[in-house]
Amino acid sequence: SETSVYIPPCIAGHVGADTAGVILSEAPYQSSEMTLIVDVGTNAEIVLGNKDKLLACSSPTGPAFEGAQISSGQRAAPGAIERVRINPETLEARFRVIGSESWSDEPGFEESIANIGISGICGSGIIEAIAEMFLSGILSADGVIDGEMGKKSKRILADGRTFSYLLHDGEPRILVSQNDVRAIQLAKGALYAGARLLMDRLGINSIDQIRLAGAFGSHIDVKYAMVLGLIPDCDLDKVTPVGNAAGTGARIALLNLPSRKEIEQVVAGVEKVETATEPAFQQHFVDAMAFPHKTAAYPNLEKVVVLPAKTSESNTPHRRRRR
Repeated sequence: SETSVYIPPCIAGHVGADTAGVILSEAPYQSSEMTLIVDVGTNAEIVLGNKDKLLACSSPTGPAFEGAQISSGQRAAPGAIERVRINPETLEARFRVIGSESWSDEPGFEESIANIGISGICGSGIIEAIAEMFLSGILSADGVIDGEMGKKSKRILADGRTFSYLLHDGEPRILVSQNDVRAIQLAKGALYAGARLLMDRLGINSIDQIRLAGAFGSHIDVKYAMVLGLIPDCDLDKVTPVGNAAGTGARIALLNLPSRKEIEQVVAGVEKVETATEPAFQQHFVDAMAFPHKTAAYPNLEKVVVLPAKTSESNTPHRRRRR
């Protein structure tokens, strides 16, 4: 038996046919609104533009968003912590795990997880945990877990020369370590820097709408993604998960023959930006390590979240810097 195979066009290395599928599915080329599309994976594919111009790049985020490189990290499966809230007064934590509708401080929680248990923390869980640690003052804007908070809560534990936050004191014991925070900072810094490079190329400082594609993008709370600075500031109502947009684009190309010529024409006009060779990428990356960002303003986010007051470097204790 024989069959025909159609492969959508590749844009460039690391920005392949799956990104073409995302573009076909979301159709930013048909809109006047400036749209940022992020397909989050070990490499994040980023598309920015509208009907006038489309840019694309790939950013090396690594696997931290998928639970890898995280001390208690795991894939999003039953038993994984997926939602986290920290009381800013007591620093006590409550959470939800995949497979249960109950929060850990609610009656019936233990019964609801009797068959699945608590096994670790997935990508959406680690993002919410770190964002909540920042909002409650456990984490500085530079991403340092404040050991002085140990006077306020027994959940702040000494861990060698750094500190960790005890999220779940049970079996297994789930901590958010300083290394976990650093892994997320590196990932989110690369993601933001890629988006900022594309904004620079178009000469813009604001975005009308953001689409988060892929399995990870579908499960994160957009507010917490912005608190961490994974994405630039935007009206939160205009930041939406779009699921498996690459798969949707593939189905469109399969079932709609004219769409194949359409996406081929669109991709031919997409400008690829090489993050690895762009001189500005490194500075954008360094600035994006802070929560939510060292210098960029987040006025839309500040309408819904009270961000900790920024302290100048002269007001913070000097810590040993790695070179």
